[in-house]
Amino acid sequence: MRLQFCDAMVARSTDPKMVFLTGDLGFMALEPLQQAMGARFINAGVAEQNMVSVAAGLSRQGFDVWAYSIAPFCYARPFEQIRNDVAFHKLPVRLVGNGGGYGYGVMGPTHHAIEDYGVLLCLPHMSVYVPVFDEDLSALVPRAGAAPGAAYLRLGRGEKPKGYAVPPYAPWRQLTRGSGAVVIAVGPLAGSYLEAFEALPESERPNLWAVSELPLEHNPMPDELWQQITAAPALCVAEEHVRRGGFGSEVALHLAGRGHAVPRFVHLYALAHHYERYGSQGWLRRQSGLDASALLARLASV
Repeated sequence: MRLQFCDAMVARSTDPKMVFLTGDLGFMALEPLQQAMGARFINAGVAEQNMVSVAAGLSRQGFDVWAYSIAPFCYARPFEQIRNDVAFHKLPVRLVGNGGGYGYGVMGPTHHAIEDYGVLLCLPHMSVYVPVFDEDLSALVPRAGAAPGAAYLRLGRGEKPKGYAVPPYAPWRQLTRGSGAVVIAVGPLAGSYLEAFEALPESERPNLWAVSELPLEHNPMPDELWQQITAAPALCVAEEHVRRGGFGSEVALHLAGRGHAVPRFVHLYALAHHYERYGSQGWLRRQSGLDASALLARLASV
């Protein structure tokens, strides 16, 4: 999604108050943005804590500030600065983490971002944006840019099937329809399920919903989704994020608050930072049971 993110940022860069900070990353992807912004494109170096504090200072002066890095170095290394300098002051700094979830697979656990939005949503005035498809970036960049407080944009890899017509962006989108369980997937995982779900007969096919904006208090469930949940035999939440602090927990609390108990609740999530070997994002998802075949097997068992 880096190239599409770059295109969306170039379109935004005509605003002279926009400033882009990078932690010495973005090579072979963000050069058009660098050329468009000139001196307003700042390489902050491998100094992410300082980058976030500088971003907070620029935002306090009225600039539209975006800070970019590999996801763990965008939220984990400078967490204290995000908390103290950005969130506590309700500053609209936009944090952009590339390689969300297991996106940097073979780089190992230091590069896995599987606790990112859970950690950040513990802070006040924070919104999270997780595009499903590459095509979502043209809509999501302006939405993240309009958030009243801080925002975290989690970039991954669009995974639509060949020939798939991406529906227009919305915070919630229903991607498949059927008489089976309801499945809510966060971000790009939803695209990875499409082909397998569409191959099922209508009687077994899940109603697949993709969610791209968190938390629920900023982005309530659509009425149609709620009606499907109340009628479905099971509800599954799938996310490339650890269990604690994840979206599955938020959905479960939301259902409890509305006094609704689903017949079966299935939560698929990133099981671990470390496995016996390093591997690709797809391999790591399979180890966690996040792939389509594992999801369908879990639904069949309930």
